[in-house]
Amino acid sequence: MQGRRRGRRPAGVDTRAALLDAARQVFVERGYDGATVRLIAARAGVDPAMVNHWFGGKEALFAAATSIPVDPAELVDDLAAGGLDQVGDRVVRRFLAVWDTAGEGRLIALIRSVSSHEESARMLREFISRLVFGRLTERLGVDQPELRAALCGSQIAGLGMVRYVLRLEPLASADHDLVAAAIGPTLQRYLTGPLHPPDPLHAPDPP
Repeated sequence: MQGRRRGRRPAGVDTRAALLDAARQVFVERGYDGATVRLIAARAGVDPAMVNHWFGGKEALFAAATSIPVDPAELVDDLAAGGLDQVGDRVVRRFLAVWDTAGEGRLIALIRSVSSHEESARMLREFISRLVFGRLTERLGVDQPELRAALCGSQIAGLGMVRYVLRLEPLASADHDLVAAAIGPTLQRYLTGPLHPPDPLHAPDPP
């Protein structure tokens, strides 16, 4: 912490930008759970109350720091609102809408950089596994929530990479209905279906 200022920043300094810079550093170093509001504020040299003033809390600050144009808490609320039925379809459609809205912004740049920058990989991993699917599986009350969250994360991260970075056709230009129809059932199984192969000792006899 040597050399870091506390209290108010000098006049003319962009407090919001300073908080974003500090948040990116602390989230990479500590992960989402270890990055406290107080620590981020201290790194930025501002009062912790400024986090709520500018962003409304740590979740929204994390979303802003990663340039993800959605509040994770609101996203999980929307996805869980319909219960277990068709949750896989809702997940695909919502992520496509978020990505399409982001266009060529920092979110797409974040996806592009995950293979070569551990910092970017950790930020995206925290968002997908911890803040979205980790909380979604908890809300849905399903078994093996961590495994289900990881499987969903692998599917969504792969979709983002193939559609928006590799631009593999015809998936890159496919409409949302087609993509949801193709990938939604897989996510539905990851979230609500059986994950283990059937026990051969109890499998039904072949016809």
